[in-house]
Amino acid sequence: MAFDGILVRALRNELESELTDARINKIAQPEPEELIITFKTRNGLKKVLISANASLPLIYLTEDNKQSPQTAPGFCMLLRKHLNSARLISVTQPGLERVIVLTIEHLDEMGDLKMKYLNIELMGKYSNIIFTDDRGIILDSIRHVPPSVSSVRTVLPGQPYFIPDTQNKVNPEGVTEEFFLSALDDKDRISDSIFKHYTGFSSPAVNELLYREGLDPDRYISELSEQERKDLAARFVRIVNDLLNGPLTAEIAYENGLGPVQYSAVPLDSYRSLEEEYTVKTFESASLMLKTYFSERNITTNMRQKSQDMRKVAETLLSRAVKKLDLQEKQMKDTEKRETYRLYGELLNAYSYQLPVGEKAVSVLNYYDNTELKIPTDPDLSIADNAKRYFDKYTKQKRTWQALEELIPQTQSEIEHLSSIVLAIDIARDNEDLQQIREEMADAGFIKRQLGKNGRRIKSASKPWHYVSSDGYDIYVGRNNLQNDMLTFKFADGNDIWMHAKKAPGSHVIIRTRNEDIPDRTYEEAGALAVYYSTVRDNPKAEVDYIEKKHVKKPNGGAPGFVVYYTNYSLMASPDISALRQVQD
Repeated sequence: MAFDGILVRALRNELESELTDARINKIAQPEPEELIITFKTRNGLKKVLISANASLPLIYLTEDNKQSPQTAPGFCMLLRKHLNSARLISVTQPGLERVIVLTIEHLDEMGDLKMKYLNIELMGKYSNIIFTDDRGIILDSIRHVPPSVSSVRTVLPGQPYFIPDTQNKVNPEGVTEEFFLSALDDKDRISDSIFKHYTGFSSPAVNELLYREGLDPDRYISELSEQERKDLAARFVRIVNDLLNGPLTAEIAYENGLGPVQYSAVPLDSYRSLEEEYTVKTFESASLMLKTYFSERNITTNMRQKSQDMRKVAETLLSRAVKKLDLQEKQMKDTEKRETYRLYGELLNAYSYQLPVGEKAVSVLNYYDNTELKIPTDPDLSIADNAKRYFDKYTKQKRTWQALEELIPQTQSEIEHLSSIVLAIDIARDNEDLQQIREEMADAGFIKRQLGKNGRRIKSASKPWHYVSSDGYDIYVGRNNLQNDMLTFKFADGNDIWMHAKKAPGSHVIIRTRNEDIPDRTYEEAGALAVYYSTVRDNPKAEVDYIEKKHVKKPNGGAPGFVVYYTNYSLMASPDISALRQVQD
């Protein structure tokens, strides 16, 4: 993710289109380093969220409200004093810097028209919101930067305002092919050369632009011929002109099953090409893109924090079960010679009267297949004692084999159950989902049960996900094992179609048939859901079992979500669920 100059240009264009000539209606400072400014436009009230938070600098149009402190901070009070009912004249961006300047016209105490500037710097840990007068003198800032903190630039009332040039980068607007060629360094990769010399380009944006041009960003400048360098220069100039003079995009790349991973004002074609792993969504505005990205990212982050204790328990138990299964399978492999040991003992007893003592091996006729068999023996033991030793080995390995015949399926079932719990934690979207998973883990004895204030179980109102296929059929997806059981055995009708990723932990998927013949496209889309909400969602395609629900059975004592069926159909499906519409019940 990169909040670069190109994205700032897209936001500037959007703010200019929506807010120019608007009047400031309200200024609030809900967080120490955050402002929400409400503008009165011809199309109604528009809110702009501005954050100078070092870890998350942002600016975008929003409709959300935030509660402000009862006593407004000093910076907010100063802005209200000068800018209440002021008019926004312009929204500008110096070069391709990560800076947006709001030029604001207002009347002073004497009734004279004055200009003020709100300089919004979106520069990571150096982010700030700086209020200046028409002479470029700082009136105040949301973050003060004294000389003890920065020797490059102090940000204090009364100081002159300027944008420090700490990186010595060039504004790419207006760069000629000759200048581009002169700046090339043989030691650099193509991507590094652009990122190092020109403002506005983040490394991901450079890689996306080069990918779109069919260029390898990791190729070194020294590997380029003279003609290739000239072609690169011409392409760069054209890219900049097209990028900055044409409409900018707003896109988010989603890693299938894991949420948003990248946003950009440059088309994310490299992610789009990996459709098995990523889904790219285009938004109508940069503001909507940013709001969506960070709200969804916050959900994912919050869910991971809240589920950390359960995840740790489930993953630890899963790791132990996998190691236990590996050990059990090795022990089972060691019992493969048990019948051989029984045969050795039997043949030694049968021929004991004619076999020599004190040999390291004896040859006997195997009367089961009339072949000669050579049996290793201990020369210090009699033939009878050697036979007894082989029978003891057989008896021990047989007991081990009989025990493992029961233990290995139990361990495999435990692994499948724990894997399904980890998957349910991964796809959980809210506290209700986590509560159901916690209840399942408590029922299985994995964690201690949490009770409410009255000592009763905490009930969850979480419901299965509801999708509608392209053909208009309702499809339901269980969020966890408890919901899978409810969906399959209490919700679905006998003629509904039941689906599940083959031999992989995952959600139960139900197609409501309405006693109709289901189109193939709906089967394919429901299969995509079964793959998407399973542990094989990272595969480009996976096999899905499907059958009428009436043929699915719950074995006695089976873990939540565990079912059996003895006949089924199968289809291959990809984890692409973009054709489906989700319904909020």
